[in-house]
Amino acid sequence: MRQYAILKTHAALFDDMSRAVGLDLPEEAVSGRLQFDEISEAVLRCSRCAHPTDCAAQLSGGMAEISAAPDYCRNRDLLDFLKEETV
Repeated sequence: MRQYAILKTHAALFDDMSRAVGLDLPEEAVSGRLQFDEISEAVLRCSRCAHPTDCAAQLSGGMAEISAAPDYCRNRDLLDFLKEETV
């Protein structure tokens, strides 16, 4: 059960970070720009991050949209790529 809680936490972090950089994950998936297995891989990458507390604190601060995920984000390249595709 603990693993489920970890994955659930990181799925929420990935979703929140996506929204913070201006992306809509469901729309990305429906449009075909992001496959569902890529979302799973992104959540797994997030779960191996050494900075989930920093990330959660930054995202919970009610910040406005940010231009890019933090340097430590294991999904920064993916989010940057998706953002480029939507411009």
